[in-house]
Amino acid sequence: MSKQLNPTQRAEMKRLFDENGLTADDIFSHNHYTIITRGGIEKIQATHDIAIDYTMLHLDLPGKNILIEARAYKRDDPSRVTVTYGEVNPKNCRNDYPVAMAEKRALSRAILKTAGLYAHGVFGEDEAEDFKKK
Repeated sequence: MSKQLNPTQRAEMKRLFDENGLTADDIFSHNHYTIITRGGIEKIQATHDIAIDYTMLHLDLPGKNILIEARAYKRDDPSRVTVTYGEVNPKNCRNDYPVAMAEKRALSRAILKTAGLYAHGVFGEDEAEDFKKK
């Protein structure tokens, strides 16, 4: 956990990580953020039994401009839906698979928001090019 947390915040983060079965391999610090690896995102999804539906809102493959909407919900409470987006454009993605990258970003955001971790400043490693573990 990279930002300075008070004891109450630290205890809450530890509780959330323990609740989701996350280990030190699933979490790392980057600048002022706590980052969850792709594997950690999948653990959180499984722990909370989160389902996601995707909708392609914009697809411009030659220009590498992609926008995907993700609608996530816990299977035991399908009426409470989290809506978020994964976007890719030449300014925020340098790889050759923009659709997959947009989907990964939408997935990370949807899982972390639905599980309540986004509210604590936790991000997924796929959300930004520079959020990769060193």
